[in-house]
Amino acid sequence: MSATALILVDFQNDYFDGGAFTLVGTATAAATARRVLDHFRAKGGTVVHVRHHAGEDDATFFVPGTQGAEINAMVEPREGEHRVTKSNINAFLGTDLKAILDAQNVTDLVVVGAMSHMCIDAVVRAASDMGYRVTVVHDAVATRDLDFDGKTVMAAEVHAAFMAALGFAYAEIVSADAYFVR
Repeated sequence: MSATALILVDFQNDYFDGGAFTLVGTATAAATARRVLDHFRAKGGTVVHVRHHAGEDDATFFVPGTQGAEINAMVEPREGEHRVTKSNINAFLGTDLKAILDAQNVTDLVVVGAMSHMCIDAVVRAASDMGYRVTVVHDAVATRDLDFDGKTVMAAEVHAAFMAALGFAYAEIVSADAYFVR
């Protein structure tokens, strides 16, 4: 029998409006993630909150001990929910994430969080490579505008490109509404 876990990645205050590294649409993505989180809580499912702590001396966001590094109240962990602190882009690297999932006999992951092109991309690819079946709730994921070769790539385009790439071979990509009717 398969078990499914919800992984919430880097919904930290620095990514929200007024934070040190604001993304596009973080509050909207977090509100959608909250719906998914409430669903998992109601079903008694495994929930893992992942947060990033910057390890560099000159870090400008996710600095340990700051309010910006804390998980946003919209998706705040509850007692008994797992918490993983990472210092790498890939949430499996240097953490006990895999051990937590294995202890719960998890075979399937639902991933939400930030940023589409960094930590979401990395955790989804790593999880798939480890044999987990992965679903990304795309409207519960945020990112930001990027610059490449003198051009600005808008957040919506960055997000679409990464969701398309992950959906090609690494994960099922669904909206929250589609996830709830499965």
